[in-house]
Amino acid sequence: MKIGLVGFAGSGKTTVFNAMTGLNVPVGIGGDIRLGTVKVPDDRIDTLSSIFSPKKTTYAEMRFCDIPGEYGADKKGLSPRALQQIRDQEALCLVLRDFVNPDLADEPDPTGDLQAFSSECLLADLEIVERRLDRIRKEGGNAVEIATLEKAYTTLMSEHPLRALSDQELNRELLRGYGLLTDRPLLVILNHAETNAANDLPRTLKDEIETLGAGGLALSASVEAEIADLDLEDQAAFLEDLGLQRSALTRFIRTSYALLDLISFFTVGPDEVRAWTITRGMTARPAAGRIHSDLERGFIRAEVTPYDVFMKYGSEQAVKEAGRLQVEGKDYVVSDGDILHVRFNV
Repeated sequence: MKIGLVGFAGSGKTTVFNAMTGLNVPVGIGGDIRLGTVKVPDDRIDTLSSIFSPKKTTYAEMRFCDIPGEYGADKKGLSPRALQQIRDQEALCLVLRDFVNPDLADEPDPTGDLQAFSSECLLADLEIVERRLDRIRKEGGNAVEIATLEKAYTTLMSEHPLRALSDQELNRELLRGYGLLTDRPLLVILNHAETNAANDLPRTLKDEIETLGAGGLALSASVEAEIADLDLEDQAAFLEDLGLQRSALTRFIRTSYALLDLISFFTVGPDEVRAWTITRGMTARPAAGRIHSDLERGFIRAEVTPYDVFMKYGSEQAVKEAGRLQVEGKDYVVSDGDILHVRFNV
């Protein structure tokens, strides 16, 4: 999963990036996108690894992209280059400033910044949809595509993001190549001052986030960046002192998984114990393709053991002897925590 971190000048976006990735890239310096990859913590992988003692343990990963804050001629709106870089992300994370920045004259206005960002994305999408719709109408193009674009156009004109529409309301497959910003999953981070590190999202901002079909969480990036530099034991003590139960990264991952409707399944063995991330509702055959394209192409069946069942019996052999091994076909819907062995032939 590739998540783009975006935000207006002085929002603390790069500090959030450092807190999430444990890196220490310079703050306030533009240039190219900065990349950082983090492992998704999962106690189930730790337990399975202790049982199988594999040569390699591989966690699911998230890839963060710190997108430089390039702005247009008015120094407020995002530049065309920045908008294109945002379009290349699978999901967006908007950082909102909620602290006094000595380099900025204006007071923090997170709700106003959220509305401004949303408006920019709406206008950018509307320009693309309107231009494509005019062209395809003149060419007498595909009726289904015209209807899809018209639905997108009327939604954007009513100032609603496309992510608010269900898959039944909007044929997303036809819009996939357009990189529409308001159809990207959006997570909003409210970046508090250090003194408010344990504060939640205010109700008014939470309501605004919900109207956009987005998710949200609050943190203090400067505090979290300090925590990321500590040993695990010291991290726990620091979090407890602040009145926090989990680090920003853990909270971010949980919120992201819920927002994006992601789950994990596992493959196990002496060579590797590994977590694979898929969208909830994915069936066994395309899930097998996440492991390797040959497994999807030559899929025969999947031998499935739910994690809780495996832990009850303690070994694959005991699961089989108890008659709890599930043999499933290509249309089986994979559940969170399933342990899969894919049988295939190519």
